[in-house]
Amino acid sequence: MGEPFRRRPVLGLVMCALAAAVAVGCESSGGGSPTPSPPISPTPPPITPATETLVGAGDIAMCNEPGAAQTARLLDAISGTVFAAGDLAYMKGSEQNFRECYAPTWGRHRDRTYPVPGNHEYETPGAAAYFAYFGARAGMPGRGYYSYRLGGWLVLALDSNVAVGAGSAQYEWLRSELQASSTPCALAYAHHPLFSSGPNGGSGRMRAVWDLLYQHGVEIYLAGDDHLYERQAPQDPSGRADPARGIREFVVGTGGATLYQVVRPAANSEVRHSGWGVLKLTLAETSYSWEFVPVEGASFRDSGTGTCH
Repeated sequence: MGEPFRRRPVLGLVMCALAAAVAVGCESSGGGSPTPSPPISPTPPPITPATETLVGAGDIAMCNEPGAAQTARLLDAISGTVFAAGDLAYMKGSEQNFRECYAPTWGRHRDRTYPVPGNHEYETPGAAAYFAYFGARAGMPGRGYYSYRLGGWLVLALDSNVAVGAGSAQYEWLRSELQASSTPCALAYAHHPLFSSGPNGGSGRMRAVWDLLYQHGVEIYLAGDDHLYERQAPQDPSGRADPARGIREFVVGTGGATLYQVVRPAANSEVRHSGWGVLKLTLAETSYSWEFVPVEGASFRDSGTGTCH
C-alpha cells in the first residue's frame, strides 16, 4: 500500500503561524521547544500633577444684602480652601454682625476658611469679635498675619490694618517667611490693594509689602476694599508693567456687600466688573489658573493662566 502519509513542512509552518496569531507557542516543522509570544505591556496612564484650589472674596456679609447668601452658594459647589479678604461682617465686625450676617452664609465654610481682617473688623476694638469667631484660623489677636502651605505654594495672609511699613513687626516677619521659603510659587492676600480702579483706590501703605513680595518673586496679590472685581497685569511696586517678574493683583471685593462702580481705570487694569462672585485659583506645581465665578443669573466670567517666576 506504500508509505504512510507524512505532514509536509509547509503545512507545519502554516499551523505555527495560525497558533502565533492566538498567542500560543508552536513547534517548528523540525521539532524543538515552543516559542512563546511576546508579552503585551499596557500603556501607563498619564501622570497629572496634583493641584490645590483656593477660592474666595472680600467685603462679604451685610444683613440687608442678598449677595453673601448667593456667593456662599457658589462655595457650596467648589471644594478647596477658602480665603476671606476682610470686611467680612458689616458694619462693625461685631459679635452680632458675625452671628447674624456672616454665620448664616459664609459661616458654614468656616472650618476651611483662612481669613484676614478688614477695616470694618477693627470698628470693634482690636477686632476682638473677628478673632473670637475664627479662633486660631485668624492668627494671634493683635497679630492677624500668618502663613500656610497649599501644595507647593506658600500662602501669606496679611493684616493691612496694623503696621506694615518697613521695620514693623509684620514687615520683618514677612521678610523672614520669604527668605526661609523654598517653594517655587507664592501668593499673598490682604484687605487693602496697592492699585485699584474703584472709589477707594489703592492704598500706598502696602507699597513696602509689595517691595518685599516683588523682590522674592511672589506671583499673586489678592485684595478687597473696593466692592468690585478687577484683574491687573503683572507690575512692579511702582505701577510699571513687568510681564517677566511682576505681581498680578486681583481686587475681589465681590463677596456680597453693596457693589461699587469703576471710577478711574488703573494704569495696568485689564478687566473690571461690578458684580458679586468669587475668584477661584487652581494652583499647580509651577503654574496657576484663575476663574471669576459669578452668582447665579450673571453671565460675566474671567479666566486665564500664569506661570511662576
